[in-house]
Amino acid sequence: MPRTAYLALGSNLGDRLAYLRDAVARLRAAEGVEVLRLSRVYETDPIGITAQPPFLNMVLEAGIPDSLPARDLLRLVKRIEADLGRQGRECWGPREIDIDVLLIGEERVNDPDFQLPHPRMWERAFVVVPLADLVPEMMAPGGQRVVELAQRLRQEQGIHAHLSL
Repeated sequence: MPRTAYLALGSNLGDRLAYLRDAVARLRAAEGVEVLRLSRVYETDPIGITAQPPFLNMVLEAGIPDSLPARDLLRLVKRIEADLGRQGRECWGPREIDIDVLLIGEERVNDPDFQLPHPRMWERAFVVVPLADLVPEMMAPGGQRVVELAQRLRQEQGIHAHLSL
């Protein structure tokens, strides 16, 4: 039985839209990953280190088989980042491409280097706003619908124009 996974993609260096397109194409070509839907792409202000270019962010919904462990999906996205030229830089710094595993069904992982659900996803407009494009009725922690959380975070954080991939 396939599980539904949500991945966050972001880029703020070089041809940002091309990095997102290339990452989506590689995910489409990956064995065991069926890309189901894409959110719109949002230009967002950086968080943490603010003296850097704005990001383009989106969320992708994929079907993955039960036989694909969560950690293998993480390894796949890290390999795609490396193949697309992501350079190791400071935490929250600029990046060619960033792919985070947000959710995989109801799975929970609590390892030092990998956590599901992603531990900060519900605090970040650049994740919640595109996630609301795909699953507005999903419930966030605290019993709030994702679409309602997205509206609040959108007002608090820098989310700008959206476009299609």
